[in-house]
Amino acid sequence: MTQVLDFVPIWTLILGMAVFFYVLLDGFDLGVGMLYGFAPDTASRNTIMNSIAPIWDGNETWLVLGGLGLLAAFPLAFAIIIPAVYFPVLVMLLALVFRGVAFEFRFRDAEHKTFWDHGFCYGSAVATFAQGVVLGAFIQGFEVTGRQFSGGSFDFLTPFSLLTGIALLFGYGLLGAGWLILKTEGEVQAAARRHGRMCLVGVLVGIGVVSIWTPFMSQAIAARWFAWPNILYLAPVPVATAAVAFFTWRVLGSASETKPFVGAIGLFVLSYVGIAISLFPMIVPYHFTLWESASSERTQAFLLVGTLVLLPVILMYTGWSYWVFRGKVRADVGYH
Repeated sequence: MTQVLDFVPIWTLILGMAVFFYVLLDGFDLGVGMLYGFAPDTASRNTIMNSIAPIWDGNETWLVLGGLGLLAAFPLAFAIIIPAVYFPVLVMLLALVFRGVAFEFRFRDAEHKTFWDHGFCYGSAVATFAQGVVLGAFIQGFEVTGRQFSGGSFDFLTPFSLLTGIALLFGYGLLGAGWLILKTEGEVQAAARRHGRMCLVGVLVGIGVVSIWTPFMSQAIAARWFAWPNILYLAPVPVATAAVAFFTWRVLGSASETKPFVGAIGLFVLSYVGIAISLFPMIVPYHFTLWESASSERTQAFLLVGTLVLLPVILMYTGWSYWVFRGKVRADVGYH
């Protein structure tokens, strides 16, 4: 039977969107969780907590969609990637669970409030670092024999993956600072501006080192970026990154309450585009393309029917949540 529709680009778009929305939405609330540890008093901590209380758990919906999308639409990639990064994924999930427990218990267990405060902050940091390690392991590639992962359980642990883990701490910190500037006022907002600038410096160092390091790991990536005329076509990406970084630095020091968050999002978009340019069409870097890893057309078509119903519901639920809980937050008016 003649194929009338290639489902792989559609699933690539869905999966890419799910990953990006997760990174953006859970990224800023993990960043808020890390900055929470720097709050000087209970009133500041309550304000910071109230800024994400109504929406933090909904943000993780995109993680579930991304994971299930990878399993269903690209099962070969799932079967290779998950064993390769099993331990950092496990640590990430445990940290997310502990962070959620700390969030809820902080409001009810007054006797151990300080413990839960620390738990929320460190849980956010550990989950973020683990995600960065997974990203680094993904970019550096996996040892594959035939159609199976054949490396060791701790192959993910390399200087490059540790670097990406640290870089993501600064990245989510920058997103979190942008969100707090948007949602708070007074001293909490001023502190977020200071933290945002410190995180921006860390982000730029991370982007710079990863951008230099990555082409040395793969001749294909080096050729993708630096061969003529690719270098001419792709030059706008690093130029735009530098321009957005300068813009973000400026607005973090201005009176604007929305532009710092917009600038942080812009840096994440450009970094995401840079990774996509480096690796496309690989989904198991240097081994299998999207098409080689995809499930059967019948399976993709069947799953797409449900996903096209589910996706608008998630988008509407997410958008409605942010609209209902829009505006500034205060320490004495909370979700609980």
